[in-house]
Amino acid sequence: MDSKKYYCPMKCEGEKEYDSPGNCPVCHMKLVLVGNESQRHHGNDLPPLPEIGPSAKHHGGYYCPMKCEGDKTYDEPGNCPVCNMHLVPVGEESTHHVHEHEHPAPLPEIGSAKRSSGEYYCPMHCEGDKTYDKPGDCPVCGMHLQKAEAAPSRKTTYTCPMHPEVKKDRPGTCPKCGMDLVPETVEETSEEEKVYRKMLKKFRIAVILTVPVFVLAMSEFFSFLQLEAIASKKVWGWVQFILATPVVFYSGWSFFIRGWSSIRRWAPNMWTLISIGVGAAYLFSVLALITPEIFPTQFTDADGNVHLYFEAAAVILTLVLLGQVLESRAHSKTNSAIKALLNLVPPVARIIRNGNEEEIPLEDVQVDDTLRLKPGEKIPVDGTITSGSGTIDESMITGEPIPVEKAVGDKVTGGTINGQTSFEMKAEKVGSDTLLAQIIEMVNEASRSRAPIQKLADVVAKYFVQIVIAIALITFFIWAVWGPQPAYVYAFVNAVSVLIIACPCALGLATPMSIMVGTGRMAQSGVLVKDARAIEQMNKVDTLIIDKTGTITVGKPSLKGYRSFGDMSDEEVLQLAASIDNNSEHPVANAIVNGAKEIGVPIIKVKDFESVTGKGVQAYYNDKKAGLGNHRLVEDFSAEITDEQKTLVEVWQTTGQTVMYLIIENTVEGVVSVADKIKETSAQAIKNLQKMGIKVHMLTGDNKFTAKAVADELSLDGYKAECLPDDKHESVKELQEAGKVVAMAGDGINDAPALAQADIGIAMGTGTGIAMQSAEVTLIKGDLNGIERARSLSFKVMKNIKQNLFFAFVYNALGVPIATGILYPIFGILLSPMIAAAAMSFSSVSVITNALRLRGS
Repeated sequence: MDSKKYYCPMKCEGEKEYDSPGNCPVCHMKLVLVGNESQRHHGNDLPPLPEIGPSAKHHGGYYCPMKCEGDKTYDEPGNCPVCNMHLVPVGEESTHHVHEHEHPAPLPEIGSAKRSSGEYYCPMHCEGDKTYDKPGDCPVCGMHLQKAEAAPSRKTTYTCPMHPEVKKDRPGTCPKCGMDLVPETVEETSEEEKVYRKMLKKFRIAVILTVPVFVLAMSEFFSFLQLEAIASKKVWGWVQFILATPVVFYSGWSFFIRGWSSIRRWAPNMWTLISIGVGAAYLFSVLALITPEIFPTQFTDADGNVHLYFEAAAVILTLVLLGQVLESRAHSKTNSAIKALLNLVPPVARIIRNGNEEEIPLEDVQVDDTLRLKPGEKIPVDGTITSGSGTIDESMITGEPIPVEKAVGDKVTGGTINGQTSFEMKAEKVGSDTLLAQIIEMVNEASRSRAPIQKLADVVAKYFVQIVIAIALITFFIWAVWGPQPAYVYAFVNAVSVLIIACPCALGLATPMSIMVGTGRMAQSGVLVKDARAIEQMNKVDTLIIDKTGTITVGKPSLKGYRSFGDMSDEEVLQLAASIDNNSEHPVANAIVNGAKEIGVPIIKVKDFESVTGKGVQAYYNDKKAGLGNHRLVEDFSAEITDEQKTLVEVWQTTGQTVMYLIIENTVEGVVSVADKIKETSAQAIKNLQKMGIKVHMLTGDNKFTAKAVADELSLDGYKAECLPDDKHESVKELQEAGKVVAMAGDGINDAPALAQADIGIAMGTGTGIAMQSAEVTLIKGDLNGIERARSLSFKVMKNIKQNLFFAFVYNALGVPIATGILYPIFGILLSPMIAAAAMSFSSVSVITNALRLRGS
């Protein structure tokens, strides 16, 4: 008989040892031979990700990419003796983390030096993901830089409700009346609000000055004004000049800066067209006003005055400013979901120190502080309940309206709201380490990223501008040569109209607006998207690979069944089994005890409890020896299992249940089973995904019986059992090589390589941080309904982008030919530069309004 002992390197069952080699019954990792102490992990710490490359301090030639045995290295290539993954040469990056197909860089660890707080980026992404330290305009396109939302910057002061003049920087009592001071939060004006106010001021000034310019220019259509009776046409021309000049050089000057920047960099864009068109109209008018004699006679009227276009320049700039004001306002609205999250956390927390409670500013809360929550209060930080219980409203984080019951040992999230109970909690994640900070960081990354469809739009816009300039020059030439008199006037007006109506500002907004609104809406629905590529790619997914434990199932054992074989009732079998297990700390024992309590089976007292390693537990009840365990414990009790009982047990085992026998003296009285329960949401979510045309496959490290039972119950399209991390990674690659667009959903460290390899990695928010860093999408709630929501929202976002691109192009496609004057010979129709500017602005408004519709999806 083999006397060797084996243990689980993950210490899933503490110091428990096994008599034979195999896999751990909890995590299914390969058992390790006792005696090789270098292979032991201390405690239950999970292995960290490897230090890639030369930074890892090794003396051998190969190491395990999962760091199963810490920094241990091997002299020969092969597989890790713990997780069986391929060993990687020291100094070479693991292919599980770097792939030939492009993936965005993983999300930086919260709290790391790379933070978006105080960073500004161009909404047009002219220089990719480049960010700037200070506000201002993009040096490429001239657009206002947007500020990445970060943790709330709030100055909290405390004031007396009865004496508002009393203000302090810390909680306390009012020196006048003794009442407790209450927090008074002073919100700083956001960068977006400052830009909006500045733009709105310029727009208002432009409107005030442009209206009279327009009336003066159109005075011939308002004969009742009789302006020439007051002053000559020349004088009114100077009045137009005085009114239009501030519009050009104050309200619209930033547009000319942007246009010059685009010309200087030879990167033509919408500002190129606006600056050339408006600049030409304004300079033409100034020259015509100062030196009309230099113009051909066809430009002048009977009195020698040249027609001025100050009103065209002023009106065009005012309409463009209107579009910019609406866009600036929309940028603020697109981040409203994130701003709402920023305001979820309370400004203060109630800490318990030396048995006394006191309120402290939120920023003073430290890890391991004990906090008290009263009914109706917002939870300040992430942590674990240590005393009491609560009914927590997590709707603002998960999107689920039903409050969640929480007890001692359960996790709570900062920003969620306590119900009608009071409890104490231990702070575990504070400040930038909280889930809220992670949500904000991920949404910022997604908002700043570029979808592939946007890159296509950028290329189209670049060549489109060059084509438009060419069309404007050709239009001028044709009208100057073959147009009616005054030919040069017609040529000039039509060329300017072409430049203005073709402005592709709506094209530049089409994709970023939808991405920004869409990522905010996804965050509200509990779906965090790391980059815009994931939104577009999610819409193309045709194959979904899911892990079993923690993804399809709850991830921990729960009571499944119980049956009596003798005179005892089924409930009595469960009662005695739970009473014996009540003294054990084994996960399976906890499942049986909790299951019995949930259905109202009382726990009774037993004596002389004893744990039998590798077999089960035993105790005395009514002076009789009773045990609960596997077949080896049955042999120790000299009891026999009948063929009928064996058949029942085998049936239960083939459905993925772990079965334990209840023995009293030398008789098997019944059986109790536990299993990893399938989440209530999994079946419907998988069915809905399959209706969307997605093939759902399961890869699990569990045994083939359990895998088959789950696959059959959920009608999966395929499954593979007893998978190691490397197997999952290779399975994803095989499907990709077969032309499938693969999404992988998982929650553990063993899923990280496959998550990174997949076209779309989807991490469960209830899983490990390493899984989240390897994935592009994180589901806060941690169930498969989130994948259905993500797929549905990605479809809506991509549909919205295509609609926006249509709105952006349809005006140009219809307007440019009309602006050239192609309808003039037949219908006598010409397009005024002012009407062209109105059409261009309406195009931008259409795009913005359409994108904002996503907020209601």
